[in-house]
Amino acid sequence: MSDPNPIEVRKVAEADFPTEYGHFRIYGFAGRRGDYTEDSVAVAMGDLQAPEPLLVRIHSQCLTGDVFHSLRCDCRAQLELALETISAEGRGMVIYEAKEGRGIGLLNKLRAYELQDAGADTIEANEQLGFEADLRGYEMPGAILRSFGIKAVRLMTNNPEKIAAMENVGIQVTERVPCNAVRSRHSARYLKTKKKRFGHLLEL
Repeated sequence: MSDPNPIEVRKVAEADFPTEYGHFRIYGFAGRRGDYTEDSVAVAMGDLQAPEPLLVRIHSQCLTGDVFHSLRCDCRAQLELALETISAEGRGMVIYEAKEGRGIGLLNKLRAYELQDAGADTIEANEQLGFEADLRGYEMPGAILRSFGIKAVRLMTNNPEKIAAMENVGIQVTERVPCNAVRSRHSARYLKTKKKRFGHLLEL
């Protein structure tokens, strides 16, 4: 069933974007549904209108990992793997969502870290703070893909819920491309929780 009140997206910027992983284009999108607003960035390479399903990674913002190179998670490693894979193939897109801490925000994520240091896993910490385990939604990535005319993707993820979410917003997932990044001893518990409690398709 189609959403009677879909999120509306508007491209607000587009620019050349050379990186150490290759030469991309970067796009800024503003989304709105009623009083709710959301901003996202898409980084893309190659012919987005080619008929073959596009390789896509939907990446949730992780300041601690992406910027400060935290070893508590595998976020930065997954982002870098996605950019490297897209560059190697010459075509693809990373959609970067502002969904820090699975949607609870940066400061609450740091509070969750504190609870994890006291023994909670990532799900327990979020719940102790009064949140669901995962607050993310994927309507915005779906709307961004549709704005490019993209209807089918090869989704780079270990999360089955992302696959279902894409299908639910009308984007066909023709293939799941694993995103198994380099991990460390610091992220072992985090990854075990992903696999055992979230059902992520990880090889540990």
